[in-house]
Amino acid sequence: MLIISNTITIPDTEIEITAIRSQGSGGQNVNKVSTAIHLRFDINASTLPDLYKERLLELADHRITKAGMINIKSQESRSQEENKDAALERLKELIKSVMVTQKKRKATKPTRNSQKRRMDSKTKHGNIKKMRGKMNGGEG
Repeated sequence: MLIISNTITIPDTEIEITAIRSQGSGGQNVNKVSTAIHLRFDINASTLPDLYKERLLELADHRITKAGMINIKSQESRSQEENKDAALERLKELIKSVMVTQKKRKATKPTRNSQKRRMDSKTKHGNIKKMRGKMNGGEG
């Protein structure tokens, strides 16, 4: 059972975990042992609350298909158990991420002093650049 929060859990029957062979280097271990984990989770068929389902389906994430399947592949470790834990943790984080609501941004105006400082620095920089020009009346 995957515990998302105090009130929300996902039964193991809803998460499909398959062991597959890893890609990349690793010698004979890669060729013989299926250490990578492919996790599949059907959002629509799950027991998640409807609000979670809606937000997950609206999410623009490459791991979520149009049909509402979450596909996560984990192959960082040479241990199947560690890869399984990593995949489950990623699923948990993905589900938790949809419930975090962003605070509304309050539009603010810059203070009069900060505007004055900005203008002063622009004037100073302009004066420095002006000094770089050709000098009048000298040999130069």
